[in-house]
Amino acid sequence: MRVGVLALQGAFIEHEKILKNLGCETIQVRKKEHLKNIDGLIIPGGESTTIAKLMNEFNLTDPIKHLAEQGMPIFGTCAGLIVIAKEIVNSNQPRLGLMNISVRRNAYGRQVDSFETDLQIKGLGQEPFRAVFIRAPYIESVDEGVEVLATVDEKIVFAREKNFMVTAFHPELTDDNRVHKSFVDLCNKFHNSVDNPQ
Repeated sequence: MRVGVLALQGAFIEHEKILKNLGCETIQVRKKEHLKNIDGLIIPGGESTTIAKLMNEFNLTDPIKHLAEQGMPIFGTCAGLIVIAKEIVNSNQPRLGLMNISVRRNAYGRQVDSFETDLQIKGLGQEPFRAVFIRAPYIESVDEGVEVLATVDEKIVFAREKNFMVTAFHPELTDDNRVHKSFVDLCNKFHNSVDNPQ
C-alpha cells in the first residue's frame, strides 16, 4: 500500500504520520512522476487557492484528474475539500472539480473562530470522533450519489462519493486514526482492483 500526500503547501506531514502508523508507505507528491504507483492521494488542509494554483503550475491537475477517473481514491481535508468540489459558492478559483458537492469557504469565520467538537460519524462506530475545525469550510449541498457521513448543526462536514472522501475538519490533528483507516480501506480496494493502472 502506497499513499501519496500532496506536499505543495499545508499540513501534509501530520497525514504522513498517521498513514505510516496504519502500515502504509507514503510519498510526498510535488511532481507528476510522484503520482506513479500510488493507491490513493490525500489533499491536505492549507490555503485552497494556493494549492490549486500550485497544482496547475507543477502540471499535477490533469494527471490527478486522470487517476481519479480510473478510480483512485482521493481524500481532501479542509482546503482539500474545497479543491475537490465541483462548485465553490461565490468563487471561480481553480479546482479539480471532481466531487458533486457545493462548498462554502471559511464558512465558520476566521482563525479565531476555530473550534473542536465531538462528531458522530456514520460507519465509525458509537464512539464520537473529536474533530478539529480551523477556518473550516462546510458542504452546502450534495448531489444524488453523495453519502453524508457527519454534520455539525445540520451543516455537512464529512461526505463520500465513490472514490472521493472529504472532511471539513482536520482528522490528522488527533490521535484517532479511524477516518484515515476508512480511507486506507478504500485504497486497499483500489490496490486489489482490475481498474488499478499499476
